[in-house]
Amino acid sequence: MGSKLVTAVCSVWGWFLLTTSVLLFTPLVALVRLVTWPFDRGAYAAGYLFRKVVIAPSALNPLWTFRTSGELPEDMRRPYVVVANHESFVDMLLISHLPTEMKWLSKSEIMRIPFLGWMMHLVRDIQLVRGDRNSGPKALEECRGRLDDKVSVMIFPEGSRSKTGDLNKFKPGAFRLAIDNGHPILPLAVHGTRECLKANDWRMGRATAEVRVLAPIETSSLSRDDLPELRDRVRTLISETRDELRSEHGYTAPHSESD
Repeated sequence: MGSKLVTAVCSVWGWFLLTTSVLLFTPLVALVRLVTWPFDRGAYAAGYLFRKVVIAPSALNPLWTFRTSGELPEDMRRPYVVVANHESFVDMLLISHLPTEMKWLSKSEIMRIPFLGWMMHLVRDIQLVRGDRNSGPKALEECRGRLDDKVSVMIFPEGSRSKTGDLNKFKPGAFRLAIDNGHPILPLAVHGTRECLKANDWRMGRATAEVRVLAPIETSSLSRDDLPELRDRVRTLISETRDELRSEHGYTAPHSESD
């Protein structure tokens, strides 16, 4: 009972911190976007500031410990199609600790959240409407526009997070986008965010989460025929690195989880 009460109190504190940070950052992000509008077509500066919304709330949350590892490419404005496994809403908070800006392909439900969603629209994140067959192609076309503006894009190729903890199949959209436009893939492996926030539960969990940056994969010499091999190669890399992170963190997966 005592442990559950502590978790509930810490969760209320965690949501308060995050909400307060979002409210405080909204006018700042809007101001930066307004000032930089004439010369920053890709909204890089406003987006970079927006990702910092999560830094203080994460650091002051007694239930969470966030880590980053690996090295980002020297020039993220090249740009890259960034892909990662999807464990939780907290993935967005964790990956935003990386010192760069990239536009997120995000569910419309997230982008409808007051203030948070408004900022996502301001910084030109890309909306995906689930159940709308026209939304996927439209969203990928918007991703191409962001890449043309020299800003990397972030996509979860699983689509939605796994219900079991197993790594879902990767959809082809991100890899088609990379191959068609000659942009390299930048894989990320995420571990621990599932324990930070369980599905359908407002209470946060005590967990250490880490995102690891892997080596970029060039696509300039590839064609559509190479797409399945590229997709499977990236999925294998992320799966193996996630397993390494689990081992390093002493995590034991439930018996139902297997890749």
